[in-house]
Amino acid sequence: MPLLATPLSAQTQGADAADKDDDIVVYGRALKEVGIAQSGSQGTVGYADFDDVPISRAGELVENVPGVIATQHSGSGKANQYFLRGFNLDHGTDFAGFVDGAPVNMRSHGHGQGYLDFNFLIPETLERIDYRKGPYFADVGDFSAAGTVSFRTKDRIAPFAKLEAGAFGFRRGLAGGSTAIGDLDLLVAGEAQSYDGPWVLAEDLERFSGLVKLSGGSIGDNHFSLQLNAYDSQWRSTDQIPERAVASGAIDRFGFVDGDLGGNTTRLGAVANADLGNSKITAFATYYDFRLVSNFTYFLEDPVNGDEFVQQDERWTLGGSLSHTINIGPASLTLGGELRHDAISGVGLFNSVGGNPINTIRFDRIKETGLAAHATAEVKLADNLRAFLGLRYDHLFYDVNADLAANSGNGDAGIFGPKAGLAWKAAEGLELYANYGQSFHSNDVRGATIAVDPVSGLAADRVPVFARAEGAEVGARIERGSFDASIVGFWLALDSELVFVGDGGATEANDGSRRYGVEASMFWRPTNWLTIDAAYAHTRARYVGPAAGERAIPGAVPEVLSAGLTVKPLQTVTLTTQLRHFGSAPLIEDNSVRSDATTLVNVGTYVDVGRLTIGAELFNLFDAKDADVTYFYESQLASEAAPVEDRHFHPVEPRQLRISARYRF
Repeated sequence: MPLLATPLSAQTQGADAADKDDDIVVYGRALKEVGIAQSGSQGTVGYADFDDVPISRAGELVENVPGVIATQHSGSGKANQYFLRGFNLDHGTDFAGFVDGAPVNMRSHGHGQGYLDFNFLIPETLERIDYRKGPYFADVGDFSAAGTVSFRTKDRIAPFAKLEAGAFGFRRGLAGGSTAIGDLDLLVAGEAQSYDGPWVLAEDLERFSGLVKLSGGSIGDNHFSLQLNAYDSQWRSTDQIPERAVASGAIDRFGFVDGDLGGNTTRLGAVANADLGNSKITAFATYYDFRLVSNFTYFLEDPVNGDEFVQQDERWTLGGSLSHTINIGPASLTLGGELRHDAISGVGLFNSVGGNPINTIRFDRIKETGLAAHATAEVKLADNLRAFLGLRYDHLFYDVNADLAANSGNGDAGIFGPKAGLAWKAAEGLELYANYGQSFHSNDVRGATIAVDPVSGLAADRVPVFARAEGAEVGARIERGSFDASIVGFWLALDSELVFVGDGGATEANDGSRRYGVEASMFWRPTNWLTIDAAYAHTRARYVGPAAGERAIPGAVPEVLSAGLTVKPLQTVTLTTQLRHFGSAPLIEDNSVRSDATTLVNVGTYVDVGRLTIGAELFNLFDAKDADVTYFYESQLASEAAPVEDRHFHPVEPRQLRISARYRF
């Protein structure tokens, strides 16, 4: 169960600790981790850390993890694009995500391997966010090379209702609360949202989320919960557009090339958790249905019908995990196992016109089953010195039934991942860390059985099921009263950045890569009315193998900076400012074309009037004209006689105001 298995859970027990009706407010970043954490780059974010922080969409919750950037380029209903430790993680390839112990990443997904969509989350129902970076932890495997983020929902919420309204047709309404049923707690929450956005083509987003959770049994170390969650979203999207079209005046900065783009997602989930003393059990079942219409190159491949295409994915994901900890004097041993089965009834790629498929490029039915076993030993070598040793083994079985028989097949593969670490408490409130580990991301198993490229018809090379990652870091953490800070230096290597390209239906093999970087973060609450937090990360990412001058990794953002300031001039008034910056990145291997840096500032004001909280949030305070995402590739507009290489960008949304009112019953 990939949650931070430390006494931090006890420190935040009682999810309503962050609700304004409670006497105690828990700031997760202020929780003490010296003597508990295994690395300098892991931590916890409590609900109070992001309760009064402007968030434009649910997926941006991951930006509470220091060094993570979440952007968007295809509409609010699509999964965010993530950047961490010099990775352009696309939609989650090397960034593992969990909610209440259930995995969210999608294997062999129709749009991209490891697709990670957090849009089903209702922020007001979250208790905490646990994060860990690097491949140093045995209880998590696939997609965890760069980092892991685990969301945990509350057991109890004081009943409330909330309404929000803002520019560009933003409307959001939600209500939730919990009630006692004997010794149990029943939590129910629901949300509805609509949004058009600043786009010439209205986004027409309609989003619905719901959560029902029954929990209890909190006797000693025993606790259980059972939840059902539901999510449905549909939207029209304005994808990235070519700079030349904007510069010539052919389209507006917020304009579009293809007016038929968009998508819809339906997600239904059930999760059960049980903590029985030193044992933890998780079981989950998820139904998922996804459809996305895109067009990145316009009329490059097909001057008549255009290059529009549809991707779809429908599946059930079933599984669970079990772990047990044995304490033996100064040592502890945690043993665990995992099972996950993806029954993908249809994952397809189609040429389309007007959003309607006209030709099947590839359609598959896939059965993919993963088994894992892991062990972690923690030994207290001295009063101030702890050692960690871990080992994980993953085995994946797959069966691909493709519409083209030559691309069908089955097989299996396994991979070991050793882990090791030291934590030395050098002084009171000061701990030093050293960590090493190996992990992996699985590749789309269609790449393991492919024989014929479905687009060109030519022979295609197969790729391994696993791409191994190896990493190490050294770090330090200091805790002095209300001041917490950490700094780490890390190294991370991938044998090969192999990915299945969902947009083309084939596998693309890249060279191996190396990343070196430094990260620093701090949280300081010098008084009860002032909170300051900041994080900075710098990474050098390069391919290994190509000639000198051809080793830049496109989209690898080298620099990320975030900072926040929260002031409570009165007990009933909260003022907050948030800064987010990510630097210029190479867009091509020779580094001759780069993206521009992006800097955004959001501010919020929240006033309590009895049981009512009035909020005003201003996004993009300085109305920056930056880009959320930038790519460099060849495309061809309908008016052009030949393809043109160009930067394609998706602009950040302009300055906009949102007003909210929350009433606690």
